[in-house]
Amino acid sequence: MEKLYNNIILLDDFAKTPSDAQNVPYLKNPPEIINVSVGRQLFVDDFLIEETDLVPEYHKAKKFEGNPVIKPETSWEIEQSPVACPKSGGVWYDEDEKIFKMWYEGGWLRNMCYATSDDGIHWGRPNLDVAPGTNKILTYDGYEQDKLSGDITYLRPDSSTVFIDYDCNKNEKYKLFLRNPGGVLPGIVAVSSDGIHFEKFKFCGKCQDRSTVFYNPFRKKWIYSIRDISSFLSNPVDERIRKYYECDNFINNAEWNEDEAYKWMACDNLDLPHPYINFKPQLYNVDCVGYESIMLGMFQIMYGPDNPVCESRGVPKVTELIPMFSRDGYNFSRPSRDSIINASIYQGAWDRGYVQSVGGVTIVHGDELWIYYIGFAGDKNRAGESWFTNGMYRNGATGIAKLRRDGFVSMNGKGTLTTRKLEFSGKCALYINAVGRVSAEILDEKGNVLDTSSVFCGDSTKAELKFSKISIKDLNGRIFKLRFTVDGKLYSFGFADEKGDFGGAHAAGVVE
Repeated sequence: MEKLYNNIILLDDFAKTPSDAQNVPYLKNPPEIINVSVGRQLFVDDFLIEETDLVPEYHKAKKFEGNPVIKPETSWEIEQSPVACPKSGGVWYDEDEKIFKMWYEGGWLRNMCYATSDDGIHWGRPNLDVAPGTNKILTYDGYEQDKLSGDITYLRPDSSTVFIDYDCNKNEKYKLFLRNPGGVLPGIVAVSSDGIHFEKFKFCGKCQDRSTVFYNPFRKKWIYSIRDISSFLSNPVDERIRKYYECDNFINNAEWNEDEAYKWMACDNLDLPHPYINFKPQLYNVDCVGYESIMLGMFQIMYGPDNPVCESRGVPKVTELIPMFSRDGYNFSRPSRDSIINASIYQGAWDRGYVQSVGGVTIVHGDELWIYYIGFAGDKNRAGESWFTNGMYRNGATGIAKLRRDGFVSMNGKGTLTTRKLEFSGKCALYINAVGRVSAEILDEKGNVLDTSSVFCGDSTKAELKFSKISIKDLNGRIFKLRFTVDGKLYSFGFADEKGDFGGAHAAGVVE
């Protein structure tokens, strides 16, 4: 058994039981005392709540008016099938260099490219020495690779992920996972000191297209999100699912056998067909990242139609993004099945379909979350062509959708919210993310009121509640509860240290 940062107990064989969004173990049986030392505490589920008469509201991200922020423009992005999108690749704010970085697919199934930005909106393509005169970091000159012999000569991104790892040797700061196009093939991993020149290429376990990788900073584990076709839970019909494999060392432990990758998640009976398509939904991809006190995931759901229909019309499949949340890194809840970023589904829209997440999922930009995503416009004039040039896979680009910081779920109304028993260490101030009028009471573990805070009125993602009788410092190591009185919306709370730091995970980077 493994005791996690929040006091959840993770069993040794946890991965042998698939994650069921409707039956999350730590929500059915939460710890008696929850440790809230790590990060802002989000109300994305009932984990923190003992009692409330407030009502949850699930929020959608707002698409940026200037989308797309990067689209196919260079000859190597336009040739054959125009694409300039991560899929999953990665979009990060490099906190060491104070710059935005993007790793993306330039030309569908062609080159892996690199772009940078000072503001996250206007992107430049640096002239790199990998292929002089271009921004390519991996080049494709012909599909000559003997995939099973270990000859890693040509690299062609069908699936890829780049993660920035601040916890390792700087020579391996950038981690790359890539999978060439084809059926069931081994993935490829590599590392880099600058995100441009990758080395130590190595085959890992076999997987299908749109497999990805992410890092769980709370457990210091690398997680492979592996696409497979299989039956799942009570559904006897084979469909797209995800398998799960974790390891400690990105390069040395990246190989898995069939029996080491466990069935992880799939769509369930609450995932309903799109009313205009009526195709049985399936899970297309999963990207995740550590954000504050949770693992934040994007459940990319495929609403169809199936490939032959889309290819005959030259339009992309409709996929959309549904947020999912985990406090143990394996079991994810999806309290709302509404998309946080939807496909536009009309001719002329740059994101008509194939809405997909990126490696890193979101950047924290001041009071907002910038959720980068990709979309395809398609091309009806290329309908019926071969799969490599078909309009279904053409005109992919990258945009941004924005959300309030911590803004996935708010607890709304005029009433109270009482937490379960809490504890922390190393903290000296209580902050809330709220709109309206909010105050808090500190209760002892029996529910007796110890002190009442000042009243916050306004709109802030980081407003301090101050107490007159009890210092927050005095609560370190003690067991207590909070009771919030709300007239408005409460998104989250958190305990910070003397520097105002909550000590949480930074997702794909924090821009203050």
